Amino acid sequence: MIFEKTHIEGLIIIKPTVFEDERGHFFESYQKDRFKENGITDIFVQDNQSLSQKGVLRGLHFQQPPFAQAKLIRVIKGAVLDVAVDIRKTSPTYGKHVLIELSEHNKTMFYIAAGFAHGFLTLEDNTIFTYKCSNYFNKASEGSLLWNDTNLNINWNIKNPVLSDKDKIATAFHSFNSPF
Repeated sequence: MIFEKTHIEGLIIIKPTVFEDERGHFFESYQKDRFKENGITDIFVQDNQSLSQKGVLRGLHFQQPPFAQAKLIRVIKGAVLDVAVDIRKTSPTYGKHVLIELSEHNKTMFYIAAGFAHGFLTLEDNTIFTYKCSNYFNKASEGSLLWNDTNLNINWNIKNPVLSDKDKIATAFHSFNSPF
């Protein structure tokens, strides 16, 4: 596996070593010791999976402390534009983001530390998205930022995504009081 640090501390791109032959392919998607060697020491306690059609945008979501979650994300089928926004008030990159394409073809994974809002846009029908979480989901602790907030300047490359009711009325970044 190759671990690539991004310009934002706490966001790491992980490219697995893929072994392919006439039967198909094989790769390790998680190995505790390799992750620890690269600064990822979280213990993952919950796995989540979603299926979405092309044009669905989920996010920008986060869990407030003490239920904040680190996540290890990948796409099993299809493709997404994945975004993590730094919402740690004291961070020098507060309000900045990393945007990356994850797909079944590139098999790239994305580690997101606690203290980030996260979202993704599906680029293909029947996209299966999965992620490990370092803490259990707590409904009372969930938060959401407005996906198209101009202050965040995220280039989703879509004008009218399919959104949940919750994501349509998410908090604008300028009025957001980060719990981190």
